[in-house]
Amino acid sequence: MSAGEPAGFGRLLERLAAALQSGFPHYTGVYFYWLKGDAMLELVAYHGRPTEHERIPVGQGICGRAAREGRTVVVDDVNADPAYLACSLETRSEIVVPVVRDGRVLGEIDIDSDVPAAFTAGDREFLEKLAGLIAGKASHGE
Repeated sequence: MSAGEPAGFGRLLERLAAALQSGFPHYTGVYFYWLKGDAMLELVAYHGRPTEHERIPVGQGICGRAAREGRTVVVDDVNADPAYLACSLETRSEIVVPVVRDGRVLGEIDIDSDVPAAFTAGDREFLEKLAGLIAGKASHGE
């Protein structure tokens, strides 16, 4: 978390990642990335399958695309998206939802699934609302 972010916020994200991964059977891995500066996403909490991608440049991969564009990205078949940064051979689909406040991307929720086309409009709506709640709790050094 940023220097201005309380340690409790990181624990909140850890608990959210665990609750999401255990509460939704098709969520194989749940990752929270936070924007450091303007150009780098850093993994701050996760639950489920580990990832080697602890730092992702904005614009790189599906996570970087969502951060650059400031919009949710859903990929039904990660093997068909050349931007996909492979975390696991079993992953088949991914949704990345930016955490945005006042038009500024603060971080994002990244969820992988071993099920092709796993993410529904309901998943997207739920995760976008959750991202809004997280944005309201984040200080991001302010």
